[in-house]
Amino acid sequence: MAVEQVLIGGQWREANHDGTFHADNPALKQPLPAQYPVSTWADVDEALAAAAVAFQEMRQMAVEKLGLFLNRFADLLDENKQALCELANQESGLPVSPRLLDVEMPRTINQLRLAAAAAVEGSWRMATIDSKAGIRSYYAGIGPVAVFGPNNFPLAFSGAAGGDFAAAIAAGNPVIVKANPAQPGTTRELTKLAFQAVQDCGLPPAAVQLIYHMPNEDGLKFVADPRLGAIGFTGSKGAGLKLKEAADKVGKPIYLELSSINPVVILPGALAERGEALATEFQTSCLMAAGQFCTNPGLVILLDDDKSAKFVDTVKAGFAGAPSGTLLGKGVEANLTQNLKLLIDAGADVEASGSGEGSSQGYTCPNTLLSTSAEKFLANPEAFQTEAFGNSSLIVKAANLNEVCAVIDSLEGNLTGTIYSDTAGSDDPAYDLVALHLRVKVGRLIDDKMPTGVAVSAAMNHGGPFPATGHPGFTAVGIPASIHRFAMLQSFDNVRPSRLPRELQNENPTGSTWRLVDGAWTTESLA
Repeated sequence: MAVEQVLIGGQWREANHDGTFHADNPALKQPLPAQYPVSTWADVDEALAAAAVAFQEMRQMAVEKLGLFLNRFADLLDENKQALCELANQESGLPVSPRLLDVEMPRTINQLRLAAAAAVEGSWRMATIDSKAGIRSYYAGIGPVAVFGPNNFPLAFSGAAGGDFAAAIAAGNPVIVKANPAQPGTTRELTKLAFQAVQDCGLPPAAVQLIYHMPNEDGLKFVADPRLGAIGFTGSKGAGLKLKEAADKVGKPIYLELSSINPVVILPGALAERGEALATEFQTSCLMAAGQFCTNPGLVILLDDDKSAKFVDTVKAGFAGAPSGTLLGKGVEANLTQNLKLLIDAGADVEASGSGEGSSQGYTCPNTLLSTSAEKFLANPEAFQTEAFGNSSLIVKAANLNEVCAVIDSLEGNLTGTIYSDTAGSDDPAYDLVALHLRVKVGRLIDDKMPTGVAVSAAMNHGGPFPATGHPGFTAVGIPASIHRFAMLQSFDNVRPSRLPRELQNENPTGSTWRLVDGAWTTESLA
């Protein structure tokens, strides 16, 4: 059987490879027929060399061309969305509709269009002018960016079309796509459309390149290579930390999304007011898409009383009766099973473990609800924070509010933290105390809704303290803020006006770009 081609230096060609792999259909537990290459260092080296050349051209390119490319790519995705979603369904088990076609694909297209607008408008560059000192600065592209896509969002976080891709291109960088091994075909088809847009819009041929897989040692060498500007990675904590160690040794910026259990605190007044509705809301959030969201509510903290007991009983019945969904692959199934065992071995009690009618026949795991006391949790917080990625959650029962806060203080960094309180105000004093402790542990603090939704909004923070991400000051979702990960701050001191980038010249480049001029934000040109 023929091996799929890689895209390097503007050419689809046979890979220099040592071995092949294939993807599985997780809903059927069957291998898919296409074979993909495990590239040797020769492919990686050639891609890096081509990307370095492409970056020199993109540095001098009009930003309007970046916007043209991103919008053209969005158009091509829209034109081919049905076929793309059907392929993504085969490789992920996620339903074509509503998940892929009606939610994830529109989000992917929207991200590209928002990135296009930001690239052209230019305020993201934060141009700063001190006319008296003769110093001017702004953000510009950092260099070729490697994007490692995850398995749980084959479109919206894909290395070939997702948020990291869009942000890196908007900053003016070429992208080397590292496909997720679970969805190589989807990544290939996305890259084909991206490359068509490259050709249609006149970008350098190596503005977008694709490598499916490489040996682990070459992956570490890749992220440490001096020709690479930065790395975006979404995936497992274990793999991410190895890449981070390699990148950190050479001072290479690497932006990681690794692990998050997303604590949810439900205060007593909220349970008294709407406990049954909250149980349904929690169950829906936790089991949707078999719980395979980075913002899945993996930890729920309650005060141990009768209202909480009723809440837990309702959730137990819901977990037992709901169908268990399809997991993204054999590895996800194995890791979820292993990590649930680690939690149980640490002392968690099994409240529910079952699967209702209509459960998946593919890779799957029973819907699992665990519980423990705050006392036990605090005695072994590292073990109890094991991320069981999938259709599971852990309930922690606290004796009082001080224990609730102590549990929060013991947590690692998370993407989100949620607090439910009543509408009458009886929970307000407790809310103020809990929020004070929770705020510094999470990137996004949420009131009265589950954390699974991540809006594509300029105000969104899809980041957080380690190990949720590698750096608490950056977000993977939310343009224009997400663009800054793939940019460097450049300062110009006493540089002649004709030699300055257009964003730093006296005339406003668009007439509407915001710039900080002599201490005041303005869209006016300098006199």
